[in-house]
Parts: sequence; structure tokens; C-alpha cells
Amino acid sequence: MKKILTASVNNDVIKVVKTVCKAYSQYFKAEIFGDTVPVVSFIKYEIPEIKVLDYSSAPAIDCEEILNEIKGDAWLHYGGIIAVCKNSEQVMELEELKDNNMIAILTVNQFKSNFERILRILQQNQQFLFNRGMQDLIGGQESGKFICGNDPMDIRYYTNFLVSYLYNTNRISAEDRFNLQVSLMEYLTNALEHGNLEISYEEKSRVMAEGKDLVSYMKERSQLPEFADRKIHIEYVIGKSKSLFKIRDDGKGFDWRKFLSDSLPETGELHGRGIAMSRELVQRVSYNEKGNEVSFEIKNLKNKVNTVPGIMEPFGTIEYKDRDIVCRENEISNDLFFIVSGRFAVYKGRKLTAVLTPNDMFIGEMAFLLNDRRTASILAVGDCRLIKISKTAFLTLIRKNPHYGVFLSKMLATRLAKQTKVTMELKAKLESLS
Repeated sequence: MKKILTASVNNDVIKVVKTVCKAYSQYFKAEIFGDTVPVVSFIKYEIPEIKVLDYSSAPAIDCEEILNEIKGDAWLHYGGIIAVCKNSEQVMELEELKDNNMIAILTVNQFKSNFERILRILQQNQQFLFNRGMQDLIGGQESGKFICGNDPMDIRYYTNFLVSYLYNTNRISAEDRFNLQVSLMEYLTNALEHGNLEISYEEKSRVMAEGKDLVSYMKERSQLPEFADRKIHIEYVIGKSKSLFKIRDDGKGFDWRKFLSDSLPETGELHGRGIAMSRELVQRVSYNEKGNEVSFEIKNLKNKVNTVPGIMEPFGTIEYKDRDIVCRENEISNDLFFIVSGRFAVYKGRKLTAVLTPNDMFIGEMAFLLNDRRTASILAVGDCRLIKISKTAFLTLIRKNPHYGVFLSKMLATRLAKQTKVTMELKAKLESLS
């Protein structure tokens, strides 16, 4: 069960959170606070994946202080933030912030109308918010698809889920995170506006020139019988070296060739150049002949982490060359290693038993925790980097930052649960064979 921290004194916000979480009580539990101090304490020690920050509750709730606490160690406080604003002007201000990991920024009225849908999408797609690099897929890949309706808010949620997941699992850098966010939003918006809702360039220009709210205009148009049943189809394949995306709408298609020209005229409009711009941010952009499907890919980071944990930044990084020995089987040592980059071969005797990557996070946690000898030899595969921490130094850090102990305990418990599941599946297969 996931805990949803809610920092608010607004009765409307609190009522919505309680009502919706009750409907999804099997998956989510609401934790509501009306003061900044207990919110910060809860974030440190419970490490909730979802944070609802109510900016309309100022000054009782200091959302800036809470946000700074979260941003203080992005490695630890992953997940997502839902911001509730007092008005649309504040929404626009927050949308300009960078690296805040907000999955939704809404006014109070929008929150009342959309929180149930946000939680439903989260429940259906938890892997894109709650997993972080603990699932190294050996020689495999992840693939799936979403089908969303013609609501601009859905587009934003799915974009944030995909981008946050790739970033939190060390597949893309901070720069690629921005590029993918911009490109996905551009292609999905085109699929909605020009594809499913058949809003032409000229029509969009007119709506914007008249000062109308484009989102409201799209919502009204999506209710028309000829558009109401149309969907946007999002497919993804996340591999070892690259990730591929495909977006298809149910519209009639468009002449995409003229928008790929390198010499588009300067029209003075605030729109119309997104396709050409996105082509510079991602790779291998292509369209089907009809023009209602676009596909593209991005390169994944290979054996690197995006962010080093805050408490480990004071320690130096050790570089290893190919076949350098990190530690030997049966030697007495309880140092802990954080994997910054590279791959490490694990040998029991002369047998290769595993290969560790940054997704595994640590080397040597068993000897570290049990004051035992090394259970295996670890060799670098190619150029690698580690942060080495002695037990004394690490325990000192944990005393000063006890929430890290909570996080590491959760991480080890997750690994144990996964290993138990694998063991039970193997046992069941053996029993069926016998």
C-alpha cells in the first residue's frame, strides 16, 4: 500500500483526498497534515512516493520549504508531486519550475474534478512511479501500451509517468529527460489537436488570437459525436541500449512532410514549429503514410546512475579498469560500495553467478550488515566507478540522516520479497515436473 502525503488545511482538498483514497483503500492510504514541521518529518522517515502540496493553504503550509526538502536529495525522494494552486496564475508560475518532479499542477477546482482520475491512472500504472533501479532485466526489455482519451490532462500524466520512470531507473540523463518530456508532449498534443479533434493550424491560430482558453475549447470539441470515441494509443519498448515510442491517433492523418522542412518560414505564431523542433531532440523520427502515427527512439544511458545519494557526495570516487578486483571471496572486509557506473562480475569460486550494474545500487551489503567475510569475488568489467564507504563512516552518516536507514531497509525488503517470489515460482515448477 502506498502512502499519499497531503499537506493542506483546505477542507475541500482534504475531503477529496479522503473520499478518493477510501475508494482506492486497497492501494493508497491518505496521511494528512496541517502544519509544515510534521510534513517535513514525515517525508524524511516515511519517504512517501506521492506528495499532495496545497499552495492554497499558505501560510499554514509552507510548500516552498517542503519542496526544498524534497529537492535536497532527489535520489531519495523520487515519486511524484501533485500541486494544488489557489489560481491559474500560480499554476503557470509552478509550471516554469525545473526539476520539481510534479506530475500534476492544478487549481483547487481542477483538483476536485481530477484527483480521482489521477489516482486511477497511478493505480493502473504503478511501475512508472514507484519502481526505481532495482529491476535489472537480464538480456530482456520492457514493453507495453496505454490508451488514453481526448483529455489534455491525461496526456500530461502519461508523459510524466514515462519520463520519470526512465529517469529514476537510470536510463536517461537530466538533459535527455527534458528532451523526451518536450517531444512526448509535442507529439501527443498533435495527436489530440490535429489528429483526433481535427483542429487545423488556422483554427488554432484563430482561437488563440481571440484569447480563448485552448484547453476548454478542446474539451468542448472532444464531446462532439464525431470525435467522442477517438483514442490516443501510446506504445513503448524500453530496451538495454535504447527506448522506442510509437504514438497513434484515430484521426484522418495529415501531410507531415511539409512540417519536417529545415527551412520553415518565421510566421510569428507561438505554434506550428513543434514537429521540426522535436526532431532535433530525439532520434529516428518517422511517420506512417497516412500521417496518424509517429515513432521515435532515444538512446539509454549504459551502466550509469543519474544522481549520487546526498550522503555519499563527500566521499571520493574510485576508478577501476577492466578485470580490476574490487574484493576477494572470503577476505575480511565490511566496506560498502555504491555503484556509480560500469558493470561488475560476481564469482563464487571460478563460476560467474551474477553481473551487477548501477541498478543494483550496492556491492557488499551482506558482509557490511553481517560483519562477515566476502561471499564472492567482484571484478570490474570494462571501466567502472565506485564510491567506497567504511562501516564506521556509514553508520555515522545514518545517525545524522536516519531516513536513509529507512530507505535502505525498504530496498532490502523489496529485494527479499522479489527473491521469495522467484523461489516460490521455481518450487512450484519443480513440484509440477515431479
